Amino acid sequence: MTLVNELKDRFGVEPVLRVLNVAVSTYYGWLAQAANPSPRRREDAELAVEIAEIHDVSGGTYGSPRVHAMLRRPKAARWAASGSSG
Repeated sequence: MTLVNELKDRFGVEPVLRVLNVAVSTYYGWLAQAANPSPRRREDAELAVEIAEIHDVSGGTYGSPRVHAMLRRPKAARWAASGSSG
């Protein structure tokens, strides 16, 4: 979508999509999803933020098993266990 948005003023949406071999309806479907994401997409975005926070607090040392274990804990216990007050 970013490329199309960058080039649409210069070439128009449909010619750019044609070169990329993307259906116009697909592009507008992506725009609609971005404007009004499903509950699952919103939950996934929130989860991605939590994962990034846990990874950052660990100094980048926690891998997926430890991050997963931290996610199973209540939020207050996560930060207490990591030694952070945030």
